[in-house]
Amino acid sequence: MKGCLFIHGFTGAPYEVEPLASYIQKKTGWIVKVPTLPGHGVNLSLKGHTYKEWIAYAEQELLSLMEEVDEVYVIGFSMGGIIASYLAANYKVKKLVLLSAAAYYVNPRQIVVDLKEMIKDLMNGNIKDNELFNRYKQKVFQTPLSSTIEFQKLVKNIKPYLQQLNMPVLIIQGECDGIVPVKSAYYLYNNIPSKDKKLYLLPCSKHHVCHGDDYEDLKNYVEEFLCKKDSVLI
Repeated sequence: MKGCLFIHGFTGAPYEVEPLASYIQKKTGWIVKVPTLPGHGVNLSLKGHTYKEWIAYAEQELLSLMEEVDEVYVIGFSMGGIIASYLAANYKVKKLVLLSAAAYYVNPRQIVVDLKEMIKDLMNGNIKDNELFNRYKQKVFQTPLSSTIEFQKLVKNIKPYLQQLNMPVLIIQGECDGIVPVKSAYYLYNNIPSKDKKLYLLPCSKHHVCHGDDYEDLKNYVEEFLCKKDSVLI
């Protein structure tokens, strides 16, 4: 039996990866787990939680899954992609999928574009229909500065583990992502030593790629990657 562990992003929750997790589970019948990291979830309560807790909890979930299956795949979104990289470097993870993985954070150019759209919607009285506004308005007020610092510590401390990733790796990044810039995907691709790695850019997607306009392509890329037999490298 195979198993997939999905890890959501900073200030996020399982809904961020739920469409893809549900699709993979229904398509394959594999065991799929989508845990909620400490302090995260629909009702954010990040204060007092550290990045080490987030890693330890994901580690615990991986070990639990490994007891149930013969082969484990880890799929991480945003900060979850960085945590997934740490797990893959330290445990027998067969394949690794990185979605909008946050090796770098915040894309200034795209933020300007998104802010212009928000202002336009605000002036037209359509701000309630603005997806980005609705997704982040609550998080802005519920995320302590100390938690953001913990996130930054996590990225800094895990980046060196990228050099240990020799399993097949799939990297997917939205080109219109205002949170994680495209250079993050290129950084991952260039610094992960695996000889079996692929990078796909989604031209119409923002940060939440599992809820973006290119989702059909994304799920096909992931399914093909996870379900294909390992290639023999000479």
